[in-house]
Amino acid sequence: MTLVWRIEPEISDARQAFLRERLTIVPDIQQGSYPFKDVQLTRADIEWLLLTHEQGRGPVKWSDFTQQARQGIDLRGANIQHVNLRNLPLACVRGGLTQEEWVATTQTQRVLAGVHLEQADLSGAHLEGALLRGAFLQSVSLRAALLERAVLFQAHLEGAYLRKAHLEGANMMYAHLEGAYLRKAWLTGVDLRHAICDNTTNLEKVTLLNKKWGCVLLADVHWGDCNLALLNWRHVLPLGDETLAQQLRRSAKSFKEKHYALDVSQAAGRAYRQLANAMRAQGMNEEAMPFAYRAQVLQRTILRRRLLWGSEMFFEEQQTAQTSVRQRVRELRHRILIGTSYLFSWFLDIIAGYGYKPERGLGLYLLTILTFTLVYHFAGTLPFGQSLIFSVTAFHGRGFLIGPFTLASPVTALAALEAVIGLFIEISFIATFTQRFFGR
Repeated sequence: MTLVWRIEPEISDARQAFLRERLTIVPDIQQGSYPFKDVQLTRADIEWLLLTHEQGRGPVKWSDFTQQARQGIDLRGANIQHVNLRNLPLACVRGGLTQEEWVATTQTQRVLAGVHLEQADLSGAHLEGALLRGAFLQSVSLRAALLERAVLFQAHLEGAYLRKAHLEGANMMYAHLEGAYLRKAWLTGVDLRHAICDNTTNLEKVTLLNKKWGCVLLADVHWGDCNLALLNWRHVLPLGDETLAQQLRRSAKSFKEKHYALDVSQAAGRAYRQLANAMRAQGMNEEAMPFAYRAQVLQRTILRRRLLWGSEMFFEEQQTAQTSVRQRVRELRHRILIGTSYLFSWFLDIIAGYGYKPERGLGLYLLTILTFTLVYHFAGTLPFGQSLIFSVTAFHGRGFLIGPFTLASPVTALAALEAVIGLFIEISFIATFTQRFFGR
């Protein structure tokens, strides 16, 4: 069977013997020793390694679900700079450390494990599930490359060309994207948390959301002066950060899981605020509004969860059966404060959507006026027009009422109630707009 990706002549017997000898080297992460550490590899070498991988089984075929657990060829520490690797089947290739290995190693050991692919051409290459944590991919060409569920954690992608690349579900946390060209790339479900961008990062027409993979995760991204106006932010809600938080909250059972879910929720709210602030800094005020509003809604959800789950100290004391009366009182006070904050936040949302939905305030105002107008019309036997004037006067007059009613009249009591409601609505309305324009 002809392999379309094989375009180079077969390497010499001497080169094959050299590569076989290198393959016998047992990787030693502590010493930074790998089969092809510092070895200059060519495309012909890579083709031979793929063909002979796992005693001739060949490269990982990602489209075959049963093969996705296989390990690809081990290229850790290899030097493959400037090499044409177009369309090669490099799924599950090892070009860096696993998460467990990464945590247990020093920065020097991590650097030694990273594959060097600077300025290599990987256009159209199959890199699904590739392990490229900390890899060196500066100025690499990944045009239309398939990087589904690839691990690019803290990878160096400065100046990389990723036009139309498929990165669905990839882990790009802490990735360096300065100068990266991502025009029309697919970032659906990508974990971009803590990634670094700047004014040379091109995100034009990037796809951030679809039904299969969900939305990109953006908490703590360093946006710099990256031009956010190049992206279509319509319908990019909820962000992947919030979706992840929702999943964790629903599945949380233990105390530790619940508080981890709250931490992720906090990060999701931070993602919304950071994105909104970055947009405002670029004059994208209208585009920023949905994200700023979502941050407030998410914060209210966090308050509700804290009210239901209780404080960390209280749960720890409950588990050790040492909860004193004073501690219970402190916990009760803590919950009352949270409950008050939650109710006030909920009311601000109803009043005017935290200042981002003023039409709600207008609707509530008209509903209050109309409701009391009908009450005065039927209970006070006033004509409808006079009832409307009486209602408006009661709402805004703060006790300066017109009409034939005495202080003992039930209608006067209703007017006083409307005045109190009006005052509360006006104060809340002012508070929402103050928070929007001068607050967070």
